[in-house]
Amino acid sequence: MITAIINGRVFDGEHVREDTTVVLNGARIVQVGGEPPAGAETVDARGGTLLPGLFDAHVHTSDEALALALRFGITTELEMQGMNTGPTRKHISENDSLADVRSAGFGITPPGGHPSELMPKGFKPGGHRGPGEGAAPREMPLMPFSTTPEEAVGFIPRLVEAGSDYIKFMVDDGSVEGHPGLPMLDQATLTAGVAEAHRHGMLTIAHTLTVDATRMAIEAGIDGFAHLFMDQPHTDEIIGLIAASGAFVVPCVVLNASMMGITGSSLAEDPRVGSRLNEAWTNVLNTSYDRYPQGRLEDVLASVKALHDAGVDLLAGTDAAPMPLMFMGGVIHGASVHQELQYLVRAGLTPIQALRAATATPALRFGLEDRGRVAEGLRADLLLVDGDPTTTIGDTLNLREVWRRGTRTTLSAA
Repeated sequence: MITAIINGRVFDGEHVREDTTVVLNGARIVQVGGEPPAGAETVDARGGTLLPGLFDAHVHTSDEALALALRFGITTELEMQGMNTGPTRKHISENDSLADVRSAGFGITPPGGHPSELMPKGFKPGGHRGPGEGAAPREMPLMPFSTTPEEAVGFIPRLVEAGSDYIKFMVDDGSVEGHPGLPMLDQATLTAGVAEAHRHGMLTIAHTLTVDATRMAIEAGIDGFAHLFMDQPHTDEIIGLIAASGAFVVPCVVLNASMMGITGSSLAEDPRVGSRLNEAWTNVLNTSYDRYPQGRLEDVLASVKALHDAGVDLLAGTDAAPMPLMFMGGVIHGASVHQELQYLVRAGLTPIQALRAATATPALRFGLEDRGRVAEGLRADLLLVDGDPTTTIGDTLNLREVWRRGTRTTLSAA
């Protein structure tokens, strides 16, 4: 079926186009600009803005969470630890009621290292697929526990074979999470693992919450950061090191705020959000992690601005959990991406710069060349909102339509 979206403003992932027709044929965008073809079904976008489907560049996800994300216009989630590697996500790739996903599998960390301290007693990864997949449990994932360079190097080809799309390294002593003294990768192990991943052509990403861990990852040659440090204000030195390395940063400001005890209640109270959530996700949004109350949100925002001013690529991400878990509160799939965009603007980015962080930039940095922009030949992953989020970032929540591979999705709560 051919669909023509007409009379709207278009943000194409980089720039604004005024009154541009966008034509979809099945799963692809086939025309940008010009007149709509005869016989096409038309969607009148007057008064609204059409955008590429949004990314969440840091999640831990599930079928339920992917469905929630899509209801808020997030069409691709990038999993930073979880089950959705290549062989296990085939049912997701063809299901247009779920956001698409890429995954690191499980991150390289020592036995007993992060994130073990966050899990309640008896918690195990895996679990069950969504209702459409029956109740069959998934196989346990590859758990690349490493304490030596040789172990880290040995796990890289196994992670690649298991279908990891990129390689994650945990560099965390537990101090920010309230568990100081956790086993942590040392510099030699981290450096050897990153180098081996690069030999396999893999993108490497570090979990770091402190300046010291960030410095370690830069020394190792990491490609990107899944978090922004929150243990101290930035210095010119650390900003300069990140910028010179060419690494990207997923600040996850919403997560840092939650770690400081700031709940997502203001988001839950927004009728544009609350009306699309069930009770379980609403309850999670109304709580917080609250593990680092001594942190200062103003310092985090200032670090975001300094990174942006230094030319560092920023990507929008949330660190949302795969299910509504109260001990991981304040952040949820979908809605929290919109709040992250608001934080990026609050930090000093323009709305257009913030929107790039959720569209073209993550697509570029993760090598997903078929999405992240409104351009001929790309996937018809699109979001139509009322208003103009390129000038008022909060308008991203004025959701009117969402398409995943050209298929409209239902925006109401499940």
